[in-house]
Amino acid sequence: MTVSNSLLEDLCQVLPDLQPQIYFKSSLTAVSHAIEDLVLAATDQPLVIANFQQERFYRQEIPRYEKIAQHTDQVYVLAAPESDFGMVSAPYATIPFAPNDELAQEWHLIVIGQLYSACLICREHASPVDSASLDQAREFQGIWTFDPEVSIQAARLLLERILTYRPELAPKIQQAHKRYRLLRQSQVQKSKNKTLGIDFRLFANRLLTYLQASQYRLLKAYRTIASKEQKERLINAIATTIRHSFNPEEILTVTVRELSQVFSDCRCLVYIYQSDSQKQPIAYESTPARLASFKGEVWSLASHPLFQTALMPSQTQGKNQWQTIVIADINQDFGLQSHPEFKAQLVRWQIRACLLVPICYQGTWLGMLELHQPEAHLWTEDDIALVEAIATQVGVALMQALAYSNLETLNRQLVDLERTQSNLIAIVGHELRTPLSTIRVCLESLITEPQMPLELQQTMLQTALDDADRLRKLIQDFITLSRLEGGLVRWQIEPISLQEYLDLALSGLESRQTLPQIVVELPHYLPPIQVDGEGLIEVLTKLLDNACKFTDNSGQVTIRADLLHPEEVDSALGKTQKTSVLKVTIADTGRGIEPSRLETIFERFYQEEGFLQRTVSGAGLGLAICRRIIDNLGGKIWAESLGKNQGSKFHFTVPVAVSIS
Repeated sequence: MTVSNSLLEDLCQVLPDLQPQIYFKSSLTAVSHAIEDLVLAATDQPLVIANFQQERFYRQEIPRYEKIAQHTDQVYVLAAPESDFGMVSAPYATIPFAPNDELAQEWHLIVIGQLYSACLICREHASPVDSASLDQAREFQGIWTFDPEVSIQAARLLLERILTYRPELAPKIQQAHKRYRLLRQSQVQKSKNKTLGIDFRLFANRLLTYLQASQYRLLKAYRTIASKEQKERLINAIATTIRHSFNPEEILTVTVRELSQVFSDCRCLVYIYQSDSQKQPIAYESTPARLASFKGEVWSLASHPLFQTALMPSQTQGKNQWQTIVIADINQDFGLQSHPEFKAQLVRWQIRACLLVPICYQGTWLGMLELHQPEAHLWTEDDIALVEAIATQVGVALMQALAYSNLETLNRQLVDLERTQSNLIAIVGHELRTPLSTIRVCLESLITEPQMPLELQQTMLQTALDDADRLRKLIQDFITLSRLEGGLVRWQIEPISLQEYLDLALSGLESRQTLPQIVVELPHYLPPIQVDGEGLIEVLTKLLDNACKFTDNSGQVTIRADLLHPEEVDSALGKTQKTSVLKVTIADTGRGIEPSRLETIFERFYQEEGFLQRTVSGAGLGLAICRRIIDNLGGKIWAESLGKNQGSKFHFTVPVAVSIS
């Protein structure tokens, strides 16, 4: 059987002067517990009727009602069953009602003693949507009072409901009517003058205690929600950056900035793992004012041998998983005791506690997130889970950025390949066809004109030979570059004299009919250089050939050499060098190069002029061959020029045979 009407509505019909109010569950919990404490403190045996809506709410209060049952035998507990409620024996009467009964939406507590009474009659008014942590913020509409008339009327109505579900309790309920004088309406008025035997001081103290406890739980719940919201916002902020940026620098900057919002008292830093070098300075960091900054410092806790074993990936379900390192106090960590110098370094940098979370993606270690605390700090599971979640997002971001960068690089390579292909077709078509045509014309003329003057025949033959040699050099350049790019060249590295091989290269220019002035400015003493002789002569020949080709007869080509010590190499070239090098410079006063093209000229088939408008011949392979050779010899080659018609300088470095102090 189901009772569909509301007890609160029935009571308001019987007592129309009642004015229901809105209460939060936290407040009603405090009131009901304070009323129950009156029963536990009293010496009589009151009537106690409680409706808990759902069985799960009742189960939270079982210990209290077992104690109440020790004070009185008139205890009735109602709830909508969810398991075995009503079937298990209890020291009081349990009344399960239908889940669709209006009682499932109501919360009641009625206490009637010999000298006092109290009741709480409420109906669910509003609940937070899908938030168990805000259960105390549920709203109820109803009344609570010590008025005997209201308590008696509520008891009579609720006992009638109990009889509906448990008619076998009729004798016990009849006893309650007699013991507590649950009189008819005509007799209730006489009870109003009865003195209330309530210890209001006890009630007020208990009520205040329960309200404070409820307020604390609410505050704790709100703090938990606020913390969770902040952490979710942090992860969402980084995820948003991932979706909108393919720039690793922006991703890492946002990571430390947002991470510092949660761990404001920590030094937060992130760095990328470099497999080829551990000397990468810290660039992404957020540090509170009281701690020293690591920006620009070469730092990596993960690189220390103490952590290498811990950071080794473990096999979990067939996948590599790097381990998070958690240190709450370096003074209590036994592993650090065997590394006093490292511990002293941590103390110097005010690192008392630290959290190291590897940044990984599909088994690949990409970098590290580090948090440093100046005091001992117990990292919570939530802290660790949050930083690990951020590290996961950063790992995805970096791989996504890398994939995008690789795609851009591939696109550029495809564009370069297409341009190279176009240049190759044009150059081959021009550089091969032109001399072949000349050779053919010269030979045909010699055959068809047997009476040609001897001097003209000599000219024709020389022209054919010159263009045949031009073809030979072009084909040789193709073969040389192909062997260099395929790694098929066998290098014979040995100490040689720059002066000797420079003389050989200059002698090859003597066949030219016209040359600019060539000036050699070498120091009196030059140490031998450690190179491949054939490779060096190839570089010198091509650089000198270019300088003479683009400089008219009135110009000048200057050859210099300078010895650079390791520290000079560092400042001049921006690269670390352990030995001395020789820098060779070939400068000319010729056509010059646009500054924006100083790097492009070393690409294969590059020609600054269109192949049909060129004033000098060439396939655009010479400088590409020079760069390949110098790179293989352990040096560097580059060009300098102020622009058109302002000359140019080509520099290259090669290692010396012995260290020069």
